[in-house]
Amino acid sequence: MAPPSLPDWVFPPPEGFRAEDLDHIPDLPAHTELIDGSLVFVSPQRDFHTSMLFLLHTELRRSIPEGYRVRREMSVKLGPKQRPEPDLIVVPQAVVRLDATYYEGRDVLLAAEVVSPDSEERDRKRKPSLYAEAGIRHYWRVENESGRPAVYVYELDPATRLYAPTGIYHDRLKVSMPFDIDIDLTQIDEV
Repeated sequence: MAPPSLPDWVFPPPEGFRAEDLDHIPDLPAHTELIDGSLVFVSPQRDFHTSMLFLLHTELRRSIPEGYRVRREMSVKLGPKQRPEPDLIVVPQAVVRLDATYYEGRDVLLAAEVVSPDSEERDRKRKPSLYAEAGIRHYWRVENESGRPAVYVYELDPATRLYAPTGIYHDRLKVSMPFDIDIDLTQIDEV
């Protein structure tokens, strides 16, 4: 019996993949990201991840002012070889296109990641670095701390283009930037 043939995209080009390639590679697994020119595949998610995303998406939609939209799992083009897929983003309504496969980093106001065991290194280090370099003003990282959410909130320092921590939230996420948001994180038990 002959071994199954592998798709061409298993073998990256010598210079690595480019952001535009994600829209043209046939049969690419859902939620594939491009980081530093390499394809990154997502493992099956745990219930904490799915529940937290649902809670944040629902509550952000209630909180954001007119003229903004929340999007789940949409990739963001940050550069020629950078197209990660944050778990959630907030963008101005003016840039929303229902046929979009990605948004430009310059248009993202907030990027949020819910950390999974297979994404710890990327969500804690590489992605925040990429988001900051692209000028995304706000970043949230959500950790599972013994089944309870902890939201680490960061704001971009425009002089250094690095994120500065502005707070860690456990039971309630209450912030005034990028706009007034008040989320009861204990609701994860009801999702």
